[in-house]
Amino acid sequence: MTATAATGTELKLNGANLRPDRILIWTLLFIGGVLMITPLLFMFSTSLKTASQVYDLRLIPAAPTFDNYIKVLSDGRFVRWFLNSTLVAVCVTLSNVFFDSLVGYTLAKFQFRGRYLIFIAILSTLMIPTEMLVIPWYLMSAQLGWIDSYWGIMFPGMMTAFGTFLMKQFFETVPDDFLEAARVDGLNEFTIWWKIAMPMVAPAISALAIFTFLGNWTAFFWPLIVTNSRELYTLPVGLSSFAVEQSIQWEMIMTGAALATIPTLIVFLVLQRYIVRGVMLAGLKG
Repeated sequence: MTATAATGTELKLNGANLRPDRILIWTLLFIGGVLMITPLLFMFSTSLKTASQVYDLRLIPAAPTFDNYIKVLSDGRFVRWFLNSTLVAVCVTLSNVFFDSLVGYTLAKFQFRGRYLIFIAILSTLMIPTEMLVIPWYLMSAQLGWIDSYWGIMFPGMMTAFGTFLMKQFFETVPDDFLEAARVDGLNEFTIWWKIAMPMVAPAISALAIFTFLGNWTAFFWPLIVTNSRELYTLPVGLSSFAVEQSIQWEMIMTGAALATIPTLIVFLVLQRYIVRGVMLAGLKG
């Protein structure tokens, strides 16, 4: 790529104007990206090393091996923790998409007394720190017999104020004419919500599902409190106990962390465009 023209402080390369401020911004973004991805690369690199190579700081191991992955995956506990996290994340995500969108649609498209008060009450819960909710959640779990159970892990996140707010904002962009035409055709409200309104807010649903899944996949604090038996540990809690057991074997710890990270990377890479589109549209709505 060669410079074709230079005018003042602008450099024109093959028809593209490169201003100094733009070069500076891209340079800072590149440096920030390198700093953020370096620990991730070293984690995967260490997972491919033997115990004698752990303190070798070369990014590419001299003799990479997958023995660590075989050892970790052969441990039945890790597989169980992986399945527990998958079950919890998927169930909570489906619950959020269903209930948050249903409540958001109701608040956006129906006129009834107290609608704004209900919406404000839902939003006000966003100002309550999670740490303050732990004791009520635990007492509720104890009364319902949900301590050390899947229900106990999942119920606090089955419906969220953020998801309700996000879906309400997007449902407000759905033209009322489409809904009225469906009512004239004799469709009931649930069918209208499911078959007409939901497809029109697909970017918001995708963003909500992705954020909810990733948030529950990496959740640590509440699952640690509500579970007692190792069989019900989610992956973050299980990895914490695994790290204590393997306190000297860093290659094993990094292998477990890498296996826990791979699903989130796959979700992001496959659904990246939906994440970006959902965030951009949410910003426009805000």
